Amino acid sequence: MHKKIDHISVLIAEDEQELREYFVEYLQIFFTTVHQASCGREALEIYKSKKPDIIVADINMPNMDGLSMIEHIRKHDKLTKVIIATAHSEKEKLLKAIELHLVRYLIKPIHSDTLKELLFSLVEEIENDKSTVPLKEGFVWDKKHQTLQHNGHNIHLTKREQRLLNLMLQKPNRSVSNEDIYYTVYEDQPEKEFSIHALTSLIKRLRTKLPDQTITSNYGVGYIVHTQ
Repeated sequence: MHKKIDHISVLIAEDEQELREYFVEYLQIFFTTVHQASCGREALEIYKSKKPDIIVADINMPNMDGLSMIEHIRKHDKLTKVIIATAHSEKEKLLKAIELHLVRYLIKPIHSDTLKELLFSLVEEIENDKSTVPLKEGFVWDKKHQTLQHNGHNIHLTKREQRLLNLMLQKPNRSVSNEDIYYTVYEDQPEKEFSIHALTSLIKRLRTKLPDQTITSNYGVGYIVHTQ
């Protein structure tokens, strides 16, 4: 069983209900978070509130078409990956889409394997783009090399501190549960029973190597790492 992608979200904007539901169900096999919208206006509202990493939008939709929606987004966001679905006969609209810095386009009818392949290539692009995570006061986490750096110098972390920071930065600015942290940090000791004391001690040690308030407690639930 493959592991779902849980750090990258997708929005499907398609007014044809049956087709939309098919693609949502299909993409939920691979992605933990798949949003859906039945028109451009709804898609724009979801974009504003959920900030999906990838948008797949039909070029023709009611209540704001796909291009108008993307025009709104591109005014202040050039980074979110966008795929436009279009018919062969819509070449003029497609040229307009390219001007809007769309990442990719797909010609309808869309085959699920083609969509999957394209989405996975965008996931790879996103991960490469985000190989480093800026923290506070010039601190940076290098995801590829699993190192914490400050002004170009490596900060020594133990293996458990590395695992802890890497896990939490997969969900930056969101709470990660005590249990998820503990069993990831001690994955090499599966027989070890959960210990809140061991967890808080580890958090305390890591905090001394980071700027103040980089790691905060979500009382009784877990911890949050705050990025820049």
